[in-house]
Amino acid sequence: MDAFEKLYQSALERKETPKENSYTNYLLDKGVEKITKKVGEESTEVVIASIKGDNGELVEELADLFYHLAVLLVNQGVEPGDVVAELERRALKEGNLKAERKPIEEI
Repeated sequence: MDAFEKLYQSALERKETPKENSYTNYLLDKGVEKITKKVGEESTEVVIASIKGDNGELVEELADLFYHLAVLLVNQGVEPGDVVAELERRALKEGNLKAERKPIEEI
C-alpha cells in the first residue's frame, strides 16, 4: 500500500470510527465546504512554495494538499482507484498538442 492509499484508508477509518479531537473528523463533520476550502488553501501554498523555489516547503505543502485531497475523496465517496483509472485513461490519450502519453507504468 502506498503512502496516499494509507492516508485515504486512515481518513476512511476516521469516518467509520470517529475519534475525539481528530482533525480528520473535524473536517468530515464540517463537510465539503470546509474540506474544499482547505484544499484551495493548500493548493495556493503549493504555488507560493514553487514560485519561491523552496523545495523543502514545497514538499511539506504537497503533503498537506495530499492529506486534504484524501479527506475530500472519503467525504465524497470517491476511491483512489477511480482517480488512478482516470489517469491511466488519460495516459493513453494522444493529440491535443501534448507530447505522446505513455501508460503510467512506463513513466
